[in-house]
Amino acid sequence: MKALFYLAVFLMIAFEIANVYFIMPMPGSQQIDSIGLAYFLYSWRWYIRIGLGILTLYSFWRARFKSVWIPLLALLPWAFVAYQFNYKMTAEKMFIQPELVMNSSQNNKVSLNRVVIGVTVNGEASAYPIQYLAYHHQVRDVVGGQFVMVTYCNVCRTGRVFNPKIEDKLEEFRLVGMDHFNAMFEDSRTHSWWRQENGQAVAGPLKGKILPELPSSQMSLRQWLKFHPNSKVMQPDSAYTKEYAEQKNYENGNKKGKLTRTDSLSWKDKSWVVGIQVGQYSKAFDWNELKEKRILNGTVGSTPIAIVLAKDNKSFVAFERPNLEKISMKGDTLYSQIFRYNWYGVALDPGMTSLKKINAYQEFWHSWRTFHGDAR
Repeated sequence: MKALFYLAVFLMIAFEIANVYFIMPMPGSQQIDSIGLAYFLYSWRWYIRIGLGILTLYSFWRARFKSVWIPLLALLPWAFVAYQFNYKMTAEKMFIQPELVMNSSQNNKVSLNRVVIGVTVNGEASAYPIQYLAYHHQVRDVVGGQFVMVTYCNVCRTGRVFNPKIEDKLEEFRLVGMDHFNAMFEDSRTHSWWRQENGQAVAGPLKGKILPELPSSQMSLRQWLKFHPNSKVMQPDSAYTKEYAEQKNYENGNKKGKLTRTDSLSWKDKSWVVGIQVGQYSKAFDWNELKEKRILNGTVGSTPIAIVLAKDNKSFVAFERPNLEKISMKGDTLYSQIFRYNWYGVALDPGMTSLKKINAYQEFWHSWRTFHGDAR
C-alpha cells in the first residue's frame, strides 16, 4: 500500500504537469498534434483529480505509516506543482485583460510611430497598438455599434478581429493556452477552444465552427490617422506598464527570445510574410521583397491582388486588381492603366470605383505555413 500511495502522488504530479504542458509553449509540446488529448485532460480535470485524490487517501489509510510526516512530505512536491501550474503558469493568469480606455485622436497619448491594428465598422474607426495587444492577446470593444474582439498572438505575429458572437449569442472568451504556437480562447458557454489565427473551433462541442472575421488593417498610427482622422485610439492601462515595456521592441522585430524573435532572412521560421486568404486559396508573400519593391502584383487562386507598402516600412494594404490590371505606385499614388487611387485605394478620378480592399496579415512564416500551407 505504501508503494500505491507514492504511485498515486506521482500520478497527481504528472497530471498537473500534463494538464498545462500540452497547451503552453514547453519543450516539444507545440510540435505535436495533441489538442484532443489536451482538451480531454482539461475537460475532465476535476474528475481525474478527485479519482487520484481518493486513491491517495485510500492507500494512505491502508498503508498505516508509522509517522504522518513522511506522507505529508511526499505531498509537498504535488502541492508546489499544483500551485505553480494552476495559479502561476496558466495563460489567463499570465496575460490579463485591460481596463480599456479609448481616446479621440486629439487626446491620444500613444506615439504616432506605433503599429496598430485598425478597424472600421459603420463609418466608425478604432485603433489598437500592437505593443499592448501583444501582452493582453485580446481586447473587447464596441465599434460602430458592433461588438468586436481584437486579438493578437505575438508568437505567431498574428492580428485578427472577430465578431464575438456564436449562433447570434454574444460570448465571453478567455485565453486558455496555445496550440502549434498559436493562442487559443475558450468560450464561456460551450467551453469550446478557438484558434486565434483563423477563428476556428478546434476542440469541444462547436469544433469546426468559425468565428466571423471583420476587416482590419495593420499600419503605423500616423498612417491610420491620415485616412481615419476621427479614429479612437486604445490607451495604455497603467497597471501593465512593465508588461508593455517588455513588448516595446516587438513590433519592429527587435525583440529577443526564441518565441518572439525575428529572422532577417526570407522564408525562415521567424521571417515575416504577408499572408492573404481568398476563399479556399491562400498564399504568402515575402516581406523583404515587399520592402524592396514597395508594391507586389500577384494572384491568390484566380484572384489578382496587389500589396502596397508605405514609406514607413510598417504600413501595408492589399487590394483586388480590377480587370487584371497591374498596379504601380509613384509617391503615395497608385495607378492602373488609366485610373488613379490614393495609397488607401480610394479612387481619385470622379465617378470611378475605389479598389476593393482585402484582408492581409503580417505573420511569421512558420505560423502561416502551419495553418494555410506553404504556397508562395
